[in-house]
Amino acid sequence: MEEEKTQNVIVIKRDGKRVPFDGLKIAIAIKKGFDSIEGKYSDNDVNKIYNKVIEKIISTGKERIKIENIQDIIEEELKKNKYEDVYESFASYREKRNQSRELFFEEKRKHKFLKALEKLGLSTKDEAENIVSDKNTLEAMIAYGQTVSQEFTTSYLMRKKFSDAAENGDIHINYIDYYPMGATESCQINLEKLFTDGFKAGNCSMREPQSISSYSILTTIAIASNQKDQSEEQSIPAFDFYMASGVLRTFKKEFRQTIYDILEYTDYDKFIAINGIEREIEKLSTIDFDIKQFYKFTREAEELKRMFRIVYKKTMEKTNLQVYQAMEGFVHDVNSLCTNQITTINIGTDTSAEGRMVTSNLLRVISEGIGENEDPVSPKIVFKIKKGVNYLKTDPNYDLLKKACEIAIKTNNISFSFLDTQYNAQYYKEGDYNTEVAYFSNGTRVIDNIIDKDKTFSIGRGVISSTVINLPRIALKHKNDMNGFFEELKSKTDLVKDQLLERLEIQSNKKAYNFPFLMKQNVWIDSEKIRDDDKVRRILKQGAMEIKFTGLNECVAALTDTINYDSKEAKDLALKIVNIMKAKTQEYEKKYTFNFLLAGNENETIDKEFLEFDRVIFGKVKNVTDKERYSSSFEIPNETNLEKKIKVESEFHELTSGGHRLLIKKNSKIDEDYLLKLIGEMYDSEIGFAKIV
Repeated sequence: MEEEKTQNVIVIKRDGKRVPFDGLKIAIAIKKGFDSIEGKYSDNDVNKIYNKVIEKIISTGKERIKIENIQDIIEEELKKNKYEDVYESFASYREKRNQSRELFFEEKRKHKFLKALEKLGLSTKDEAENIVSDKNTLEAMIAYGQTVSQEFTTSYLMRKKFSDAAENGDIHINYIDYYPMGATESCQINLEKLFTDGFKAGNCSMREPQSISSYSILTTIAIASNQKDQSEEQSIPAFDFYMASGVLRTFKKEFRQTIYDILEYTDYDKFIAINGIEREIEKLSTIDFDIKQFYKFTREAEELKRMFRIVYKKTMEKTNLQVYQAMEGFVHDVNSLCTNQITTINIGTDTSAEGRMVTSNLLRVISEGIGENEDPVSPKIVFKIKKGVNYLKTDPNYDLLKKACEIAIKTNNISFSFLDTQYNAQYYKEGDYNTEVAYFSNGTRVIDNIIDKDKTFSIGRGVISSTVINLPRIALKHKNDMNGFFEELKSKTDLVKDQLLERLEIQSNKKAYNFPFLMKQNVWIDSEKIRDDDKVRRILKQGAMEIKFTGLNECVAALTDTINYDSKEAKDLALKIVNIMKAKTQEYEKKYTFNFLLAGNENETIDKEFLEFDRVIFGKVKNVTDKERYSSSFEIPNETNLEKKIKVESEFHELTSGGHRLLIKKNSKIDEDYLLKLIGEMYDSEIGFAKIV
């Protein structure tokens, strides 16, 4: 009956063409909308809406109907019948299709897209235009892909209000070129798990390593493999602990071999029970033991006792050399093979002889540099400071802290994290290094977890995505209107939240097989709970989405004409601004049951881009746009008295649970002793993370 009533209806397509009415196409469109919501609806629901749409079309009595009107009717019936989630999915898909048509058929969009591609081939002095001139073939191809991906994202995948906000400098969406791939940003890699279980990288299956050199090589492979699945930093949360067992295995092997070598040139084998010695070596749980425990195999012969003392000394020397060579190879390999992103290594709290040997040799290699004494780009070292471990002069690893300070003066590779700071110490379980907070070299921190209180640790977790808010822009727009400033601050934070959620949808709909190392090798926490063809939605929630901000100093200067939070009014205003954003992230966590974290921006390129945008719009504004770049996050200039800088900035660290840093720039005054003094002040002031450059 309904077919008869619609058989004379003509549908007018977007290009003006007229085609006969086809109810099947409408049914398919409605079904796709319902299918986008997994496991919730049946074909009965689809049919219900289809019939209502057909009835509505018939009731209009029109013989001609535009396709846009049909889509409007579908949306109207979905809303009317309380299918809100299907409506949102259908409407979102419809908007994206409209954007796609604009991209490929609207001349202005087409011109913009082609212009972006043309930039890749231009040879100009402008670095932004000269993307591929100094790249090899593979790098140039990647550059083309990144440009196309970014334009595709802003023109098709992303809602217009988000792309507009990014384009005009209100926000900066990090790693926008990775948007279509659904890649997450970063992860703290649990090497212990990979070493114990073994893992697969490409076409190779890696078995459990048996020596420190193998540990080093497999670490490089793991980092390089995981980089391919993510867009940002890779970090090792407890490198010294993870490598320690490799040192012990190497020691046992060398100890055994040195005994065999001596026995080969003497007659001692006639007096020694080799099988017993073998069993005793296997029982060793540390390289720091009393060699006298092997005297029971000597029959009280002094020459045999002397032999064991020599064997122990030589073995320690050989093991230390192998650890040094393994760390040297690791640093060189990371700089040669893991070049997509920065690699961070957290060290400093393993007090075992094995862990200390790893840390000592890694610091030595960093100090020596690579090539012609150049500072390595990676790894960046985060030295974890903890009282009872390395903070006090009487602590077992204090000598390693001093060594780290000495190297921090010489290179830009050393940062410091403070485990005893209240907001870091709250998650630590005595004796469990897996519960020590681990940072990335840019100060990013992921440990808080509203999803699962039993998983408030860093390992296997990281940042899903992040976006930066340009605070000075809001202040410049509302210089004499504090109410207007706070209203826009809240709405801009809401905008970023919505953008992160939109991106999360793309990321959540990817499958485990899209990330062959991160997910299939169980690097990301809980990824062992899903199959290869499962969507990653339910395990991504253990990560965090970060709302970042920058230019707080200039923001306050624009509103109060006070720099560096020098007045009580300015400082209180700065804290109020950050507290409001912090409260918004907590509001989002409750509403969406997802980890939303507030973080300071650390990327100086973004600071510079924002300022250049704003200077064009607002001109040179004193203490705001009259400089090269905005101050990162909440930072104040390094020219400020360092003791004051530490005290002022420390108040913002606890508020920015997703990431913070105190940036100290070296000068002639800062030597090893003065840096140790500053570290003491940082410790007392509850600083979470400090970077020395």
